[in-house]
Amino acid sequence: MAKILIKNGRVWNGDAFSYTDVLTDGDKIAKIETDISDTADLVYDVKGKTVSAGLVDAHVHMRGISTSKFGTQAEMSCFPFGTTAAADASGEYGNRALLDAFMLKNVVFAKVGIKNNRADFTKTEDALSRFGDKAIGVKVYFDTAMSEVSNTTPLREACDFAHAGGLRVMVHSSNSPVSMAELLDTLEKGDILTHAFHGGKNNVSEDGFESMRQAQKRGVVIDVGMAGHVHTDFGVLAKAIQYGIVPDVISTDITKFSAYTRGGRYGMTMCMNIAQTLGMREEDIFRAVTANPAKALGKENEWGYLMVGRKADIAVFDYTDEGFDLTDKAGNHICNTEGYRCVLTVSDGQVVYRN
Repeated sequence: MAKILIKNGRVWNGDAFSYTDVLTDGDKIAKIETDISDTADLVYDVKGKTVSAGLVDAHVHMRGISTSKFGTQAEMSCFPFGTTAAADASGEYGNRALLDAFMLKNVVFAKVGIKNNRADFTKTEDALSRFGDKAIGVKVYFDTAMSEVSNTTPLREACDFAHAGGLRVMVHSSNSPVSMAELLDTLEKGDILTHAFHGGKNNVSEDGFESMRQAQKRGVVIDVGMAGHVHTDFGVLAKAIQYGIVPDVISTDITKFSAYTRGGRYGMTMCMNIAQTLGMREEDIFRAVTANPAKALGKENEWGYLMVGRKADIAVFDYTDEGFDLTDKAGNHICNTEGYRCVLTVSDGQVVYRN
């Protein structure tokens, strides 16, 4: 396996930026120092660019794991955007062997059904068995357009089921039948609220973001769950940032319909660019796509940080003409002509994408 030396970049290690070089040896990070002079098989001078720990996408839909309606090819929806690890957010199909076959590092949330306003764990238990220790939680579609739900009963049942088994809960919150305050009160530390800044009825801005502020203090993880313009109201997210609410996690909710149909090249970089355009600080953005999702998924000892001895998962970004043009369901239009573009992705010490 080739030694890789990445020189002269501004490095995000998961906690902070610094100007250092990065050297890999085999599948590990060998050195993170200034002016590394070791001989390497591949040398990349990335002056003016940002070198990061490989990104972690906490909400994707992988082909063969999620439903065929949404599942997308795992590596091709992640590696071109600097993502080296991801969580399937609606695991129904496949098994541990299929997950192990992906080069993309992964975990799964097993889907919980809802019928007649009660949680149905029949398929959930089967999925948890098939996925083994790759299953880190359960996913609840708390959405009147997708589930037979009218109050928090099935969500409470799902939380009790998950927490009894040492699992976390991810809850899809668009079209919720109850206020965001009531929904968030049901969740516990480590549970994840995705599509947290949706618009319409029962959105988080209705109480001035107070319920979200209190939930974050309790350790509930706030995930943008961007889905481009589909499950995110740009006005709500911009207002939250103005109110000092910083999302813990930025994820894509990428599907086979997303990548080239949402006003630009859709992936983690576009989500980062949207967040930046709406006012989120760069340090908070990079933390929300590296260290924070790694922690939220219980993988902080493996993913989300550039550290000597860790797996060599690295992404390099240029800030260039990576534009986007989107209008959300509420009619909020945002665009930019510049943004982050991934130019190099390394996974386990191997170059898996180069622009």
